[in-house]
Amino acid sequence: MKRQNDIEEKNIYFGCVLLILLYLVATVFTIYASRSQDILYIGVHQLPLSAFTGVFSSVANICSIFLVVFYGKVGLIFSLVFIVIQCPMLIMNMYMRRSLASLPGLFTGLFTILTLIIIYRSNKKMMHYRQREFESLMEKQQISQKLFEQTATALVNAIDAKDTYSHGHSLRVAEYSEKIARQMGKSDEECYKVYYAALLHDVGKIGIDESIINKKGRLTEEEYEIIKQHPVMGNQILSSINEYPYLSIGAHYHHERYDGKGYPDRLKGEDIPEIARIISVADAYDAMSSNRSYRDAIPQQLVREEIIKGAGTQFDPEIAGIMQHLIDIDTNYHMKEKSSVKELAGRNELRCGKYKSEVSDGIMIDQNITKIHMKFTPETDTSKPALILFDSLDERFHDDERTRKDLNYFEYCVILFDGTAIVDGARKTQTQIIENEQTDRKIRSADSTDYDIEVVKVRDHILVCIDDGEKTVRVTVALPDSSRFAYLGMTGENCFISNVSVSRSEEPVPDYHIERIAEEISYIKGEPEGDIPNIQIDGFRYDATQGVPIKDGMKLTFHTKSLPTARLVWHCAFIDVFYSQDRKVTGPDYKEYGLVRLDGENWKDEGSEDNTLIVNKTHDFVGWEEWKRINKRGFDVTVYFERHGDTVTVRTENLGVSLKNVITIPDGRKDIYVAITGDQCAVTNIRIS
Repeated sequence: MKRQNDIEEKNIYFGCVLLILLYLVATVFTIYASRSQDILYIGVHQLPLSAFTGVFSSVANICSIFLVVFYGKVGLIFSLVFIVIQCPMLIMNMYMRRSLASLPGLFTGLFTILTLIIIYRSNKKMMHYRQREFESLMEKQQISQKLFEQTATALVNAIDAKDTYSHGHSLRVAEYSEKIARQMGKSDEECYKVYYAALLHDVGKIGIDESIINKKGRLTEEEYEIIKQHPVMGNQILSSINEYPYLSIGAHYHHERYDGKGYPDRLKGEDIPEIARIISVADAYDAMSSNRSYRDAIPQQLVREEIIKGAGTQFDPEIAGIMQHLIDIDTNYHMKEKSSVKELAGRNELRCGKYKSEVSDGIMIDQNITKIHMKFTPETDTSKPALILFDSLDERFHDDERTRKDLNYFEYCVILFDGTAIVDGARKTQTQIIENEQTDRKIRSADSTDYDIEVVKVRDHILVCIDDGEKTVRVTVALPDSSRFAYLGMTGENCFISNVSVSRSEEPVPDYHIERIAEEISYIKGEPEGDIPNIQIDGFRYDATQGVPIKDGMKLTFHTKSLPTARLVWHCAFIDVFYSQDRKVTGPDYKEYGLVRLDGENWKDEGSEDNTLIVNKTHDFVGWEEWKRINKRGFDVTVYFERHGDTVTVRTENLGVSLKNVITIPDGRKDIYVAITGDQCAVTNIRIS
């Protein structure tokens, strides 16, 4: 769009300059012709050159009129300047020659000035009228659009009012669908259509009985057949809105499957409208990542696995790949159902009896400082508040062993507000108590205490600061590694916690913010090092090697293994083909052309470059569970590169997974680099030949 605007501006400038030059040329010829005694011979006829004076004068006048009409005030100024400059010359000519021959030219100039001013004023009035008309039209359009948006929101609220367990579902599906559309390179207008089609995709549920929609437990076959009618009902409701035909498409086809086994029309593949294919993936993601009457929300990483399984069968494989990418970059898990009061799992207070009997939902801790305010009211002499630091796939505290195992629950420690740390999985804790200055003391009531808490995580260390107005308790916790996430849960014993508020700093703290109390766990220290320094990647693309220029016939070898915390197939090394000014991933002018994972997935950045990945499983492939087991132990990787003009080919085969990625560089850039990154893995002994 910017480039198109630049071209239009250049065309306007060129047109103005051309008219000015044409005016000057016509004026010069007018003066020359008026003074010339030359005769033109056309056949047997003679024609004085002075006869063309009127022609050239008319051309000059036409140019001046065009300047005023098309370039407004600027054109008027240029025209007036040129005409006014001629007037003294005409007067001087009459004086010097003692002749009134130039008098008609003088009157013509004055008449032209008057005419140009009249044209300019008329044109200005017309432009003003058109502007008012345009603004009026835009205002009407905005009112119409606002009315449409309010009507759509009202319909969604009506759906949510019927469905207890999917409150906010339509809005989240609309947001996820828009994210997918933007990753696909859609325009703002196309994203707008996708958003509202997704927002109203379940409008047909208005016609379904509430007892079926809100049934606790799974539906019977008869009830399921009734539910399957909501796409048809939605299409009937929305198809009457002629101005927005795309709305009914989302409602009608969002339950079709890519393999043709969906409903209501059993469409297959790209016969399913693209809007519906987008909504289908977003709808399934939110359904799995939200609470339902018969189950709790499924952890995001397990949802990702289901999206992978459904690619090519339930979902369009390209759109499923985009959703996988959105999940990968959603490191703080924002794409999920939100509690009404997230600090206390939908409640505004927490009453604790036995120790750990009630625990708030986890609050994610990362390199941005999290600030928590809470009021603690004791109910017995032994009452005490506490904070639990843990990791879990669903961000919640669990105390039964089976659930802990299923959700990979890992507890680091419990911190009491007096500074006592009850260590579980943490390597080490250190407590420091600082008495506050008298001027900093807060007013405390006899039966309650206000606490201000700050928590931050830098790699494998967490710092917790608890301020009660009289003293600040600083607890530093050394985690077992840098790969796991960290969540904080509020709890206590025989107490009442209320007035909870949570905020986060906008900027992350520097890496040196927390003083280390234990050495960083390293899985690359002491390992062989090749041409490039070894790297340890504790999370999704947390680190990457320096870029290496890709040359035809180049070979890249390295040893990789997943970290002890890795549990998924895609916790492995990635090959990143890119460009940046400093050869660093995410450096200045960073442009990613292809991202190939050793498990066979790939990702191409927005930009529509040709990127074809061919994945084959050879006879050496013995299943993904064995693949993950060998990945834990570690294996050697060899990657081959070919470069022919704008085409880069990447080939590798590992543990029975053969990959060939052909990338066409669309911008013809010569300097293309490759770097190694990944997710929860260590890469060592990197060599280039």
